[in-house]
Amino acid sequence: MLKLEVNNLYKNFGGLQVLRDVTFEVNGPELIGLIGPNGAGKTTLTNILDGAIKPSSGTVYLNDKRVDTLPPYMVARAGLGRTFQVTRAFRRMTVLENLLVPAMALHATGRQNFEAKAREVLDFLTMSHLTNEYGRALSGGQQKLLELGRLLMLDPSLIILDEPFAGVHPRLMEVIYEYIHRVNSDGKAIIIISHDMDTIFTLSKRLLVLNYGDLIADGDPQIVKNDPLVKRAYLGEDEEEG
Repeated sequence: MLKLEVNNLYKNFGGLQVLRDVTFEVNGPELIGLIGPNGAGKTTLTNILDGAIKPSSGTVYLNDKRVDTLPPYMVARAGLGRTFQVTRAFRRMTVLENLLVPAMALHATGRQNFEAKAREVLDFLTMSHLTNEYGRALSGGQQKLLELGRLLMLDPSLIILDEPFAGVHPRLMEVIYEYIHRVNSDGKAIIIISHDMDTIFTLSKRLLVLNYGDLIADGDPQIVKNDPLVKRAYLGEDEEEG
């Protein structure tokens, strides 16, 4: 069973402290929302989890293996995959070829070994009609779906989705919703970063709230939503309101 342990993370950029003593665990196929105002430290935390940057202090363990010292490709091999807020397809490759890249990068076997899986992923994402389209022809929403497909090709045990609904057509949002529910029900843990509060409170079973580098809340979304610290720091409400 998946286990992520984040222990006492601090991150400084020069004299700017971005994360302070952030500690939490993910146990099994949890569906977690991560929210916070701009500058709260969400991106920095995500970049530490996937190996893009190193913490100033603290540790990250994935399935009892320390990963905060590893480069991103080794973190991916350990079972953590992520999307990015700004998606980028390989513009001169077809959709099918875009899906093959991450699998072939992590596993030194031939293309033919992954084509069947890639076509299954395209069916799941309702993108089969785009199999031979080039990356440059995709809309922003289609690129987000393609990025989700690339994650499926890696088969990670923990997935971090960074603003998966931003700028996405409502019909494609439904596909992403289905993706999240199905992948989570298949046993994968998912952390969703989003400014869309309706989406976060609809999808998440647990909510983490960052504010200026501090983890100020962690728990049931409805309880967190009514936490005075969250209202004051994130929702912009006074304790006496609501």
